[in-house]
Amino acid sequence: MGLPIFWRLVLTILVIIGVMTGVTIYALFQLRQITILTTEMAVSHYPAIETSKRLTTLLLGGIQSEKKFLAVRDPAFLLQSEEEGEEFSRTLATLRATERNPQAQKLLADVERLRREQVNLFRQETQRQPAIPGRLSPSYESTRDAIVDRMTQTLQAYTDLRQASVSIGISHAYASAAKAEAATRHLIVVALLFGLVVAGIASYSILRPLRRVQSHIKHIGQGNFGAPLQISAPQDLQELVDTVNWMGKKLQQLDDMKSEFLAHVSHELRTPMASIQEGTQLLLDEIPGPVTPDQKETLRIMSDSSRRLIRLISTILDLSKMEAGMMEYRIVPTDFHRLVEVCVNKIRLLADSKHVQILSDLPKSRLWIKADFMRIEQVLDNLLSNALKFAPEGSVVRILAEAKPKQGLLLVSVVDHGPGINPEDLPHIFERFYQGRSQGSRAVAGSGLGLALAKQVVKAHGGRIWIESERGKGATVKFILRLAKEGSEP
Repeated sequence: MGLPIFWRLVLTILVIIGVMTGVTIYALFQLRQITILTTEMAVSHYPAIETSKRLTTLLLGGIQSEKKFLAVRDPAFLLQSEEEGEEFSRTLATLRATERNPQAQKLLADVERLRREQVNLFRQETQRQPAIPGRLSPSYESTRDAIVDRMTQTLQAYTDLRQASVSIGISHAYASAAKAEAATRHLIVVALLFGLVVAGIASYSILRPLRRVQSHIKHIGQGNFGAPLQISAPQDLQELVDTVNWMGKKLQQLDDMKSEFLAHVSHELRTPMASIQEGTQLLLDEIPGPVTPDQKETLRIMSDSSRRLIRLISTILDLSKMEAGMMEYRIVPTDFHRLVEVCVNKIRLLADSKHVQILSDLPKSRLWIKADFMRIEQVLDNLLSNALKFAPEGSVVRILAEAKPKQGLLLVSVVDHGPGINPEDLPHIFERFYQGRSQGSRAVAGSGLGLALAKQVVKAHGGRIWIESERGKGATVKFILRLAKEGSEP
């Protein structure tokens, strides 16, 4: 049975949602990685760089205060130098506490060591006696400047290290962003394709049984009840399939009852109609006694009507036998040229009365077909009668034959130049009692059984029959028969 349609749709939607959720989670994960890199730069690298620059500023400021104090020996400059030194030490200690990079920690340790050397050198210089303003020991300034240069260079190296880390972080962020963007784009495309495939499979699993059901219903509408529909479908659609099969079975039973009723009624009518026909003919022959001209006219009308009714009854009986598979066929090699000649001769007088020409376009060499002469004659009689019925006065009805020796087939066509057939009538034209064609606004009389009988006969001969027509351009009835060699077995 399979899942019901509702659950198929629900599962399809859930699968698509799951795939898109996976893509979204991946995109969020990549975005989080980029955010971590950005946060690290904002929280760690940039403040460290600014702190390094501030240490350089404090260092140079303290050196200037020391120079002023040593030049004038003013205690205010000494206090200022000490305050700047203390702030330098606090800032350096804070920076070392937050630093995690071993290389950076080593650089900061070097700065701290150089700072202690610079402080010790300054204290030694201030404690030297006598303390004369502006007079310094010979090596003090060169030693101090060397220490300060090494400190500034170390702080610059630390700044450069941090800036390199920032550059690397930015490069990683851009690379991660590009990678995430490309991967997300590919995943979205894959997700969309996967979603389309899943939706297509779900739709196909639903629409395919529906199309099969639709096609089966059309066949039922055309009177082809046939075998029940056997398909694998969702539970909801399986109930519809079972209902359609039940409907087809009931319609088949009704059609069988109708055929049986028509066959029974036709059989019961044949004997009394034959008696009426014979009695009418006896009266026309004046065997019981003379009749007046008016009575003869009435008797002729009765005789024609009874003959027409007997033919209709015989057609219904034949059609019922064919549909029941009870009709016997004597299929032997048959001269197709002779068959056409017989059929044309039978209808020639009627054609002359309507001023319609009947032309046969057959191959010059004799054609032999595997056929029951009487039944194929019946088919041609019906087709020629229909063509003549709808052909306008002064037109031509053609019989064409095209042999196809390689396929062992003969294509026969009966062409008229009548009003043609409406497109909506074509699918039903071979149904019993169907009379869709009309000439102008006046319907043409007929039983609607000729084409149905022709279809059954051609089908029994292993061929097929169809009609090609456009409204206002006439109609062409084509059917295929099997070729045979003269005197060969069927």
